Amino acid sequence: MKIHEYQGKEILRKFGVTVPRGIPCMSVEEAVKAAEELGGPVWVVKAQIHAGGRGKGGGVKVAKSLEQVKEYAEQIMGMQLVTHQTGPEGQKVRRLLIEEGADIKKELYVSMVTDRVTQKVVLMASSEGGMDIEEVAHSNPEKIHSIAIDPSVGLTDAEADDISTKIGIPAESLAEARQNLKGLYQAYWETDASLAEINPLILTGNGKVIALDAKFNFDANALFRQPEILAYRDLDEEDPAEVEASKFDLAYISLDGNIGCLVNGAGLAMATMDTIKLFGGEPANFLDVGGGATAEKVTEAFKIMLKNPGLKAILVNIFGGIMRCDVIAEGVITASKAVSLKVPLVVRMKGTNEDLGKKMLADSGLPIIAADTMEDAAKAVVAAAAGNA
Repeated sequence: MKIHEYQGKEILRKFGVTVPRGIPCMSVEEAVKAAEELGGPVWVVKAQIHAGGRGKGGGVKVAKSLEQVKEYAEQIMGMQLVTHQTGPEGQKVRRLLIEEGADIKKELYVSMVTDRVTQKVVLMASSEGGMDIEEVAHSNPEKIHSIAIDPSVGLTDAEADDISTKIGIPAESLAEARQNLKGLYQAYWETDASLAEINPLILTGNGKVIALDAKFNFDANALFRQPEILAYRDLDEEDPAEVEASKFDLAYISLDGNIGCLVNGAGLAMATMDTIKLFGGEPANFLDVGGGATAEKVTEAFKIMLKNPGLKAILVNIFGGIMRCDVIAEGVITASKAVSLKVPLVVRMKGTNEDLGKKMLADSGLPIIAADTMEDAAKAVVAAAAGNA
């Protein structure tokens, strides 16, 4: 799960990280009032969407008068903001952050991620803030520094000071940098984050160390114990189909292709999509119905897939281990009738109650294309999608 910058800064502030004063706004009028409340000669008007690169896309502007705050707020609020992370369709801006200006002397980069090899949280830092860290890693890898943090100890003062020095923070600012880095680590650890990034972390003209941006991603599997984090969820920023799928405990991700995939098990789902691509097709989605799918759940999965106007065919690929093939067959039949299925449907089943499931499909009277192997299924659904184009 992702959250907005202003929400990330609320978390950072709670853990002792220095952030600018700012006020989230839902309208242009609120933006002007926020600037008046903050006071000062300079304000930053920031689009709030779940994507990076907002500045390059025109979603971050510096205002030097209340009139400019209003002008920029009107420009940004409601715009379809396109960045390298939104894709060409962009994301509609529904929220703004009005923030006090900052005296930026140097931009730095810091983040926390989990390294599954060392099974530790890793602090990454660079003197090249304000840029895509991937580009820095490609062009200047020597400017990225990292340290794996012992979870039984946490980030130590010595580790924080060492990495701060390496990215160019002067001695007189080390105490502030240490406080911010240790706060960032605690925020990451205690909120079950999967990413906590500050880009840029700035050094001001008078030596202050401030988090000028905040990006958090959270482990969805841990949200049950993070009600305060879950309350930050903004459904407007998420794919409607993915939101709908989550209501039925379906793991669904929209893709750009035209072949719907309904599979049980994430590994098999990935293999199914790879096989479709191998034979020239393009998956329209990742969809894992899990090991406990019911007929009702399969019906909802079909409904979600069929909301995609570009869908040309569907492949159901089931391995009956925990899941029984006859239960899936019942779900496929029920779903096909319930949604008046109009696109070709290819079904492959293997495992528990396989013969019964196949017989149920054959006796259903539905125009289902049966396949025995992954290769056969992929070839059949690619051909069906091409014929239905």
